[in-house]
Amino acid sequence: MHTSLSGFDMPSEEQVHLAAESFRLLSDPTRIKILWALLQGESSVACLAELADAAPTAVSQHLAKLRLAGLVKGRREGTFVYYTAADEHVRRLLTQGLYHADRIDRGDDHELAREE
Repeated sequence: MHTSLSGFDMPSEEQVHLAAESFRLLSDPTRIKILWALLQGESSVACLAELADAAPTAVSQHLAKLRLAGLVKGRREGTFVYYTAADEHVRRLLTQGLYHADRIDRGDDHELAREE
C-alpha cells in the first residue's frame, strides 16, 4: 500500500540503527544537560560537571559515549580536553526534543496531535 505512494521512501537499516542509537544516548538527563551546555560553547569536563550537577568521572564517561556517537567533538590543549557539540544537526535535534517536552509539559499535547 505505502509503496504505491509517490515519493514514499523508507530509511535504510543502517540509518534506522544509527538514529536509534543517537536517541538512546539522548535518553539520559545528564547527557541532555551536557549537550545543552556544549551548544552554548566549548567547555571542559570540570565545568560541565558543575553545570550538569554530576561527578566529573561520570561526565567523562558520558562524553566518551557522545563522542563515539558523533554528537560531540573534543579538542586537546595541554592536559585539558575542551568539548563542543559536533554540529548544527545536534542543536536542531536537541532543540526539537526540548521544544516537544515543553509543549507536553504545558499541556499542549492536544495541539501536537493536530499538527501530526
